[in-house]
Amino acid sequence: MDFVVEVEAISRPLNINLFCNKKSETSSYDRKIAEIRLVARHPEVYEPCEDSYAIVDALLADRAQLLELQPKLCVEVGSGSGYVITSLALLLNGLDSVHFLATDINQTAAETTSRTLNNHAVKADVVVADLLSGLENRCRGCVDVLLFNPPYVPTPEDEVGVKGITCSWAGGLRGRSVIDRMLRIVNTLMSEKGLFYLVTVSENQPVEICHLMKRAGFASCIAIQRSTEEEVLQVLKFWRQDDEV
Repeated sequence: MDFVVEVEAISRPLNINLFCNKKSETSSYDRKIAEIRLVARHPEVYEPCEDSYAIVDALLADRAQLLELQPKLCVEVGSGSGYVITSLALLLNGLDSVHFLATDINQTAAETTSRTLNNHAVKADVVVADLLSGLENRCRGCVDVLLFNPPYVPTPEDEVGVKGITCSWAGGLRGRSVIDRMLRIVNTLMSEKGLFYLVTVSENQPVEICHLMKRAGFASCIAIQRSTEEEVLQVLKFWRQDDEV
């Protein structure tokens, strides 16, 4: 990848003060999200897992804010099975004039996302694209909600972007190759009121990511943190510093 971030390494643990001060709404049964039994499957497509559930839980906790935001364009990059974008569409059901867009570099994943959306009777445009390649002008300054569960697993660089399911998790050096490419275009994509949700693990150095985004004019917090046997997940939330959350 050609995007190199030059920033001092930050190895200290995340400060608890970075956590969003939000009460979770996940216990409310009227907050409908995608049903696992209706999520389409394919052996070459990443299935819903702990990282998928974490970002959806972050959206659940922020549902009131998302409804108040009245988004017009919601985008998921790397939609995989379609579980996350479908959940967001269901959470925002009833809002007028909201448009949903999902992209994936994997043709099979895009088809799987479409099937999941259809299984839940919700609509979104699904496009085969590397991040938002070819869609930048359409989305410029218009994205109100941006979701990205990236390939974040540290791997050799030659595994990044290969065909098949590997592209859904192979993240290159520090798991940051694809993340850093995305960070480079976020400022161009986001509306003035936009919210960006990004899944990371400890190896990605999330504090460093927050510092990079601060330099670009974005405030941040940890929306969700989860520990599994293999990794510590953080869903980072970003918004322009002039706006309140």
